[in-house]
Amino acid sequence: MKLFLTTFITIFFAALTISFAGPADPVIAAGQQPQITIDDLGTIRIIYGNGDKIYCATSVDNGLTFPAIQLIGEIKDMHLGMSRGPQAASSKNFTLVSAIDKKGLVHIFQLNHQSGKWTKQSLANDVAGSAPEGLMSIAADQHNNFYAVWLDNRNDKNNKICFAKTTDQGSSWTKNKIVYQSPDKTVCECCKPTIAVSQSKVFIMFRNWLNGSRDLYLLPSGNKGTTFNTAAKLGYGTWKLNGCPMDGGGLAVNKKYAVAAVWQRQGQIYYCKPNEPEKLIAIGRGCSISDPENPIITWQDGNKLNLKELNNNDVIHIGEGSFIKATRTKDNRILCAWELDGEIIFKKL
Repeated sequence: MKLFLTTFITIFFAALTISFAGPADPVIAAGQQPQITIDDLGTIRIIYGNGDKIYCATSVDNGLTFPAIQLIGEIKDMHLGMSRGPQAASSKNFTLVSAIDKKGLVHIFQLNHQSGKWTKQSLANDVAGSAPEGLMSIAADQHNNFYAVWLDNRNDKNNKICFAKTTDQGSSWTKNKIVYQSPDKTVCECCKPTIAVSQSKVFIMFRNWLNGSRDLYLLPSGNKGTTFNTAAKLGYGTWKLNGCPMDGGGLAVNKKYAVAAVWQRQGQIYYCKPNEPEKLIAIGRGCSISDPENPIITWQDGNKLNLKELNNNDVIHIGEGSFIKATRTKDNRILCAWELDGEIIFKKL
């Protein structure tokens, strides 16, 4: 009798859990490593990879639905996974997507918002095979200019921070510029650098490898990347580590040029502004930040995906999976996208 009651109770509560569980979050398609962009009109694009192909899912209803999926292009042996994958940025009139193949070539695709057509552009790196790590980031300003940063090993096979920007509204790229090289030979080898732009201000964040420490550094420019100031360490703590954490963090800058950064150190997520102490946010890794006016921070704790608005103490559990990204939509809500079991999932809060 006791066994019967125990079994009945177990089944009963299991049934309750199933019956009261909410509907599954909608799936866009099979894919990995989503990136979210939003243009001036509020059109949202989720860029992602699947094998050697790159796709764009588009929403014109503030992220409620993504009915249109376009094939952007195909890159043989494209890097995909562990923050390696297509990167995206939108300006007023264009969206650019970058993707790196395992030979180290940085491929570029451009969407003309008016025509709705994607076209292949010239390579971003001017030394063939200089970006074999496959780690980069791109950003756009308010005037259809695009900026890129990546790990580059030209000349001596050691990873350095390389920068380039577009000319002719994204159709070609300036001569590449090594903007930082660690005096200890290499920056952190497997952490993605990040770039953020506002008007003429350009900011690059990267994980350095200096004196045995794997700390985040900020490299600013006040003239659209023509020159860069000295790189400065973010936060007051340090991380002595004989290995790469494979976790680059996130960066955002608002219209008043206030910079906000998030990163992981020893399994903890920190938020920081330049020349200020870092603030502990949570336990986890794989963090990102968006909406510099009212920052949204996302991160992963095991397979749990979390979100927090900086001006709110509440932590929202979004779901399970990995590689979560978020943006604020034009109707002042939050859209999230992530990967789970080989599919791209999205949710609007």
